[in-house]
Amino acid sequence: MTLRPSALACAAVFLLSGCMVGPKYVKPSVPMAPDYKGAGPDAYKENSNWQMAQPADAAQRGEWWAIFGDAELNVLEPQVAENNQSLKAADARFREARALIRFNHASLYPTVGVAPSGGGERESSNQPYFNANNAQGNGVGVVQLPVDLNYEIDVWGRVRRTVSAAREEAQASAGDRQTVMLSLEAELAVDYFEARSADAQEKLLNDTVKDFEEAYRITKNRFEGGVAPKSDVDQAQTQLEAARVLSRDITLQRAQFEHAIAILLGKPPASFALPNAPLDARPPAIPPGLPSELLERRPDIAAAERRVAEANDRIGIARAAFYPTISLSGSVGVEGTSFANLFDPASLLWSLGPTLSQTLFDAGRRASVSEQANASYDETVANYRQTTLTAFQQVEDNLVALRVLNQEAGHQHQATMAAQSAAQIFNNRYVGGLDTYLQVVTAQTTELNNERNDIDIMRRQMDASVLLIKALGGGWNVTQLPKL
Repeated sequence: MTLRPSALACAAVFLLSGCMVGPKYVKPSVPMAPDYKGAGPDAYKENSNWQMAQPADAAQRGEWWAIFGDAELNVLEPQVAENNQSLKAADARFREARALIRFNHASLYPTVGVAPSGGGERESSNQPYFNANNAQGNGVGVVQLPVDLNYEIDVWGRVRRTVSAAREEAQASAGDRQTVMLSLEAELAVDYFEARSADAQEKLLNDTVKDFEEAYRITKNRFEGGVAPKSDVDQAQTQLEAARVLSRDITLQRAQFEHAIAILLGKPPASFALPNAPLDARPPAIPPGLPSELLERRPDIAAAERRVAEANDRIGIARAAFYPTISLSGSVGVEGTSFANLFDPASLLWSLGPTLSQTLFDAGRRASVSEQANASYDETVANYRQTTLTAFQQVEDNLVALRVLNQEAGHQHQATMAAQSAAQIFNNRYVGGLDTYLQVVTAQTTELNNERNDIDIMRRQMDASVLLIKALGGGWNVTQLPKL
């Protein structure tokens, strides 16, 4: 059997359609350490409430906050995914990127359209170079019903790489969405513990105000009885009013944290109230794992790596522009002078054949686009490595913070106990007439400062725990990226 030249050309085109120009993607290397500098030996012991994320484990879909064992926090955190407006915007960006995959994927298939038309034409009898055979200027009617086909044969992989790049960008958008959600959840947890810390500070200061009110009353009575000088009364009143100022300032801070939580939950501050509950907790044990695992557990790292793969595809798309574009066009339909003979066998018409186009000179435009694609790839690789380094830093920072704060908490507890004992001793000596009231004021101020430091260190420990979980990816795993 002998094939026509056009058939041979079509066959060659389809055989070549498996080609793809451009570099094959290789995941870039990143600076790596065997373990974390700030993690002690005990940090690697698994906690019963915190496990490495497993792809098939439904419990590891982001509910990392359960490790703190706080019932109120467990109620608030799921509301972020339901109502937060920033997260809804990230969801919309992901849906937009996913729709772009379908848009580009459509280019892998032919475009088929119809363009029925009908009309008539009458030539003038007085036209130049008049045709004597049409002396009467008879008109001609034409009715057409064509079906057109256009198809760019993806010989060099331009369309396939465009689809692949869109898919990788959608996966990166999914990683961005997870990063936004993790950040919002962590921000809610930090604000929550800040509010609980403010509750504890407020309780401490309210109790202190009551104690100072009693001290002021006693000192005033002693003054009126001629036992104490007026300076003692002034010192007691100064101390009392200063404590009241601190108490009001904590009330303001607490209200601001409550408002921030309301916004994270997608609610107006006026419609949200957080019950008062002083912070009284210790940070949970959180095993950091190994640095190599962080690459699979951080959604921002996964998003950066997907954009490197996308940039690699862009290089292939740019290189494909140097090769000929081969298109297949076809048309089939009927044409007649009227509807009466439109569907006669003789009215059938068709055409089919490939078209090759090649740019011969563009003054360096394609070379510039290719150079831009290579530079963009280098940029995304650098961003990927920088994102990884930043992640390592965040883990190390919070590991060190937790270790040091744990040591500080022990020292601070001892200091607080000593300050409380000293304040009691100086108060007894003042009542016994052995010391001045200035020494009592100094001792009580020292006691209050140490008690406040106790609460503040506890707050910093809880915040560092939240930030460490966030730095570790919050139980997320790269296998949760959508396949698309």
